Amino acid sequence: MAKKIFSIVLLALFIAACSSSDDAVNTDGGGSGTAFDRAGMLRNLADNIIIPSYQNLNSDLGTLVTAKDNFNTTPNQANLDALRSAWFTAYKAWQHVESFNIGQAEQTLYAFQMNTYPVNTTDVENNVASGSYDLTHPNNNDAVGFPALDYMLHGIGATDAEILEKYTTNAEAGKYQAYLSDLVNQMQTLTQAISSDWTVNYRDTFISSTANTATSATNKFINDFIFYYEKGLRANKIGIPAGNFSSTPLPDRVEAFYNQEVSKELALEALNAVQNIFNGTEFGGSANGESFKTYLISLDRTDLANMINNQFNTARGKIQELNANFATQINTDNTKMTEAYDALQAAVVLLKVDMLQAFNISVDYVDADGD
Repeated sequence: MAKKIFSIVLLALFIAACSSSDDAVNTDGGGSGTAFDRAGMLRNLADNIIIPSYQNLNSDLGTLVTAKDNFNTTPNQANLDALRSAWFTAYKAWQHVESFNIGQAEQTLYAFQMNTYPVNTTDVENNVASGSYDLTHPNNNDAVGFPALDYMLHGIGATDAEILEKYTTNAEAGKYQAYLSDLVNQMQTLTQAISSDWTVNYRDTFISSTANTATSATNKFINDFIFYYEKGLRANKIGIPAGNFSSTPLPDRVEAFYNQEVSKELALEALNAVQNIFNGTEFGGSANGESFKTYLISLDRTDLANMINNQFNTARGKIQELNANFATQINTDNTKMTEAYDALQAAVVLLKVDMLQAFNISVDYVDADGD
């Protein structure tokens, strides 16, 4: 009897040890038995990519606020040019944070308030005329952010002289200046709040949320990353304007439509940001840390990591062949746009099917257009 009791105790201890070990190795989402430091990956993402990217955007928006104030004080060509330059610099910085739809950014629908396009120019003009508006209301998502500034700086007149007239001698000049100011200030206010929350509160919560569950930061961030690549980059920047989701091309749907010169550069900036996240490359540098790539390598899927990077590079090559203005490219030779879309699409399958399968993570969003 004593031997039986002793055997039962040993069995119980063995089961408990296995259970404890399984809890500790929540680092291996793929279940291959290879431990991967999920917390280390989240720490690298937070400290070397996410937080620095927000801080950079916040700094660039501060420069944009100053340029806006200078322009409103003295609305001339030189200050308009400086304001446009600050807008574009901040817009490029935005490409590095747009995929971070987690934490306070998710709660406030930050991305919708910063980069919903095409801009609704009727809503913008109605807001200007009324002088009364709530820029945070969902009905104004298409009348705020970078696209609204694109219209205010490049589209409210056919020439620079006509644009300057809106802010100087026009009967509504004061209202145009007020709306311009409110747009920029709101963008910085939103960004400051999220940047601060990451450094003060959310960083530690993010890093500690390593479980393989639908609500963990790890799984949500990976899903958000793929969703952004599929929808924000592939579809919004390329596929929708090129007509991949409609019966005809829609050149007026390109990002920064009124500027007419930067849609290609913004798309390339976004792709660079995506690839840096995948590789765990520090913002503004070249050092790599724990990442989706090293996660795959730990699961003996170096082949998949290489295929994903190769496909990103192929897509970049296709985008580099395009006109600086995607609207011009669509109107002159849309085939090249659809080829760029196809190159981006090829990586969707690698990320959304193969990578998630390797990580043993389920897709958490509804796919409306297929893989």
